[in-house]
Amino acid sequence: MKKVLILGAGLVVKPIVNHLLSKGIHVTVATRTKSKAEAMISGHPNGTAIAWTVEDEAALDTMVAGHDLSVSLLPYAHHLLVAKYCLKHKKNMVTTSYVKPEMQALDAQAKEAGIIILNELGLDPGIDHMSAMRIIDNVRNRNGKIEEFYSICGALPAPEAADNPFMYKFSWSPKGVVMAGNNDGKYLRYGKVIEVPTQDLFKNPLKVDFTNVGKLEVYPNRDSISYIDIYGIPETKTMMRGTFRFPGWCESIDAMKQLNLISYDKFDMSGMTYAGFIARQIGAADATNIKEKVAGFLKTDVNAHAIKAMEWLGLFDDKPMGRGEDSPFEVTSDLMIGKMELGHTERDMVVMQHTFLASYPDGSKEVIRSRMLDFGTPATDTSIARTVALPAAIGVEMILNGEIGVKGVFRPVIPEIYNPVLDALEKLDIRMEEEYGLPESENIR
Repeated sequence: MKKVLILGAGLVVKPIVNHLLSKGIHVTVATRTKSKAEAMISGHPNGTAIAWTVEDEAALDTMVAGHDLSVSLLPYAHHLLVAKYCLKHKKNMVTTSYVKPEMQALDAQAKEAGIIILNELGLDPGIDHMSAMRIIDNVRNRNGKIEEFYSICGALPAPEAADNPFMYKFSWSPKGVVMAGNNDGKYLRYGKVIEVPTQDLFKNPLKVDFTNVGKLEVYPNRDSISYIDIYGIPETKTMMRGTFRFPGWCESIDAMKQLNLISYDKFDMSGMTYAGFIARQIGAADATNIKEKVAGFLKTDVNAHAIKAMEWLGLFDDKPMGRGEDSPFEVTSDLMIGKMELGHTERDMVVMQHTFLASYPDGSKEVIRSRMLDFGTPATDTSIARTVALPAAIGVEMILNGEIGVKGVFRPVIPEIYNPVLDALEKLDIRMEEEYGLPESENIR
């Protein structure tokens, strides 16, 4: 029996555990809280739960040596530690995280060890890469070129569950969602590099009308430029990766950023109320009429959507925060987590869209659109958990069965990997619907 080690038991882990157990693979889940792992294994005879923390390298060494493959679903900062022992014991490795330069630097060692370290095999990154490369290779095979490429993804509440002013609920790493608001953006559009400093990240979002969902907004997702090389499309004049949100999120988070409400800078908050905290953030003498003062600071109407969102969150309440030295980020994210958790039977939703403009030697052009719309619930599996974990599970199966021949540090951007993974995902009802031959009017503007 093949043995797989899964490190971590976070919100997206359960589907990979269930999938691999259903395939007759022995699964060990090692995590800080053993009870979480036991709940996922649910008494299955081929499952083992282990209490483990990343500080225990000796146990990690032993566990990696005793399994055929390790899946690191830990925070990305710990992947290199896992890779160290996979290299030592010549064991394959899978992650769903972005390839950092330090991981890419292990390529030669992985080749020498005869293993694959397969990264970015989740949703975004993951399904986005694979579904994009399937279209790019199709265009290439018809001697075409990619002129423009927009790749947009979002993990959101289903429309009926988007019932608060932020139009958002957390179905995965809550702190990570808020933290992403501090990123910069960088992309190529119409041949020009656009750099978006963090303070402007949520200003002027693009608008997309998504079938069966409605109007969504798009803000830039980190640095898109590097994907020109990753996808092998040096000819493209536009390369933009973005994040979907319902209208309301961008305006509200932009206002909160102007108040430095997701700053990591710590200060003493002893004895402060939420209203007093906000007064400090805007330099007001006191917290009286704080809502009006914030509207004045932001140069907006007191009934603006962002003001209502912050009021709903409790930021204007004359209520003690009960904090010592802390950061605005922690205060704000804790308030959001407290009021914006996805209910046990509420649906979450993953929306993904690729839009290409392709040109051909005969002078013709076409817009190609590829879309995914997927739903889930915490009571079963959330959509975000399924779409992150199942591509990794399929990749694990393929490696164990010897169906991936390449060695080294990889993303799933080669046909040998992306075609069978996408085909297997369709059987699990996770699919991209592709439309070719659309007119240029269907491009994103």
